[in-house]
Formats: sequence, C-alpha cells, structure tokens
Amino acid sequence: MNYRELLTTYPLIRKLSIVQFIAYFGAWFSNVAIYSMLVDYGASSFLIALVTAMHFLPAVLIAPFSGAFIDTIKLKSLMVILLCIELCMTLLFLTITSIDEVWFLMMLIFIRMGAASMFFSAEMTLIPKLISGEALQKANEIHSIIWSFTYAAGMAISGIIVNYWGTQIAFIIDASFFVFALIALFSIQFEVEIHATKDKMFVMIREGFFYIKENKIIIHLILLHSSVGLTAFDTLVTLLADYNYKLVIAVPLSIGISNAVRAFALMVGPFFIGNKINKDNLHYLLILQGVAIISWALFQHNFYLALFGLFLSGFSTTTLWSYTYAILQKKIEPKYMGRVIAYNDMIFMLTNIITTLFIGLMASLISLDIITIIIGCAFFAMAYYYIRIKHWI
Repeated sequence: MNYRELLTTYPLIRKLSIVQFIAYFGAWFSNVAIYSMLVDYGASSFLIALVTAMHFLPAVLIAPFSGAFIDTIKLKSLMVILLCIELCMTLLFLTITSIDEVWFLMMLIFIRMGAASMFFSAEMTLIPKLISGEALQKANEIHSIIWSFTYAAGMAISGIIVNYWGTQIAFIIDASFFVFALIALFSIQFEVEIHATKDKMFVMIREGFFYIKENKIIIHLILLHSSVGLTAFDTLVTLLADYNYKLVIAVPLSIGISNAVRAFALMVGPFFIGNKINKDNLHYLLILQGVAIISWALFQHNFYLALFGLFLSGFSTTTLWSYTYAILQKKIEPKYMGRVIAYNDMIFMLTNIITTLFIGLMASLISLDIITIIIGCAFFAMAYYYIRIKHWI
C-alpha cells in the first residue's frame, strides 16, 4: 500500500490528515518568533534552553491524566477543546514585551504545549482504532511527513515574516491557523469505541501503569522510541545562530532556514528508506542516525556546510520515529491504548527535555560541535540496545 492508496481507501484518514496539517503548521509557525524574541531580549543560553524545555515539559507532567481522559472522553469533543486552548495561548503571546515577562511566556507555552501534547496523543490513539497493519504504519509515516513539512514550511516562512515584519505579525498569523484547523475538524464525523468504566481517574491511571509494568516489551519499545527525542535540536540551532552565524546571516533567517532544511530532510527521508526498514535491520538505521549527527558536528563551523550536515541528520529521523511508534502501537491492547500512548509521549518528551537542558548547560563548558558528537554517539548505544531486545519483538 502506498500513501495515495491509503488516503483514497480511508477518506477519514485523509480528512484527519488535513486537520493535522493545519494544526501542526500553527504549532511550529510561532517558534522562530519566540526564539528570535529571546535573542533580541538578550536571553542567556540556559534561559533559551529553559524556554525550549517548556515546550516538552507538559507532556511529561500531564501524561498519566491525559491518557485516562483520552480513553474515556469522546475524542472529537476533546480535540476541539484542545485546539481552542492553543488558539487562546497563541494570541496571548502578543502581550510579551520584555525579558522580565519571560516567566509569563513560559506559562503560556506550558499551557499551549500541554494542549498540543494531548491533541497529539488523542490522534495517535484514534488512528489505530480506525486502521491496522500496513495501513497503520503508512498512516504514521504520513503523520510524520506532515509534521516535517509543516515544521519546514512553518519555520521557513515564519523566519522571513519575523525578519521583515516582526514577531507580532507572526503570532497573529499563527493564531489564524488554529481557527482554520477548528473549521476543518468540525466538518469531520467519526465515532470510535469508548470503553465504559466506573473507575475513578486514579484507578485508571494505576491500571495503565501496571499494564505497562507487566508487559516488559512495551517498556523496551517506549525506551527505544524515546531515542528519537535525542534529536531535539531547537536550542542547538538557536545557539549556533547566535554564536556562529549572526555575522553571516540574520538570526531569524538562520533559525528559519536551518530548521527548514532539517525538516525538509525529515519529510523526504521516508520516500527513500521507509519501505526498506524492518525489525531485522532497524539497528542499522540507528547507526546511520548517529553517523549523520556527527557529520553535522564536523560542518558546524560554516553555515552553508552546516545546512548539508543538518539535512543528513534529519534524513532518517522520520522513518525511525514512525517505525518505532508503529511496532509499539501493535503491541498495545485497545482498552489501554490512550494511557500507554500518553506514557510513551511522556518518556519521549522527557528525553527531549534532558537533551535540551544538556545542550543549554554544556554550551558554557564545551563547544557546540562536541555536544553534537556526544548526541550522535548516543545513537550507537541505542543500536546496541535494540540488538539486545529485538528477539522479543
């Protein structure tokens, strides 16, 4: 099954993909504005890392609760509410005017990303209830491609808008995407089974936790998938723009172009390697990811060479993300799908946070290329880890 066949055979997946496209475009569009604003206000490397970490922290804190909500509430109603929250928080970004208000910015980001995280978990719970098998893996790949394309286009266009018209215009345009996403979502009709239960919230959370604990392979697959969180390079890209490239190109353009090139690689990678990956050769993909990141480190001294290295570092990431997600979904009983997916996203985001804070703290101690090499080497360790566990999959 190819992507066109999937979208033709399953019209609901096609419509949900349109909602994903619009909502994700909005989610990434304001990031260049946020990071450029921090650089303009003279934020330190650790403060930039802290704001970046705030994009990931909500998923860690709310995961147990969001999973229980997702397993018991009508998904469409929940998704509408979450998009409304993202819209409101984006509009409130317009009120930030100085570095003294960075605490308020972090609070807004926390709330918005909490809603975005739950929206993502709801989608990833919904899709395996609608399709299965090869169609599920292809749907995950489409999801990843949409994420990558919107990341690329959002960052690139936002970088241009911020550079020429400022952050306020970028935030207003960003908010409009959530309005269009809501309109698109209202036009979709779907019903999925909700497992009726009289259990209280904390009982459901405990059940989900013990289900994971009793199924060791799920724990291993969650840890394997979390390795993709090591590619949380937002802070690294921002620091490179501020430290290395600002004399060559404007900071907003540097951030936007760098993220756009990496995201373009994320988007096109699955077309070349998506059908070639299976459980017998996944460790080679992990090794390839590590080699690519190390190659980026070697090119970071030059902005234009670094773009080539950044492309290489993103080429295999989407396939790695979608394949590890698909094999996890196949191992989960439908009754526990929302809770396990939420816990998975929690560990994934925790890896993002650790990576982000590691970059921010180490940036004042060692060079950025050494930091990048360390991250690349971590994928070699994950390849060894996968070799040890793959006979259970």
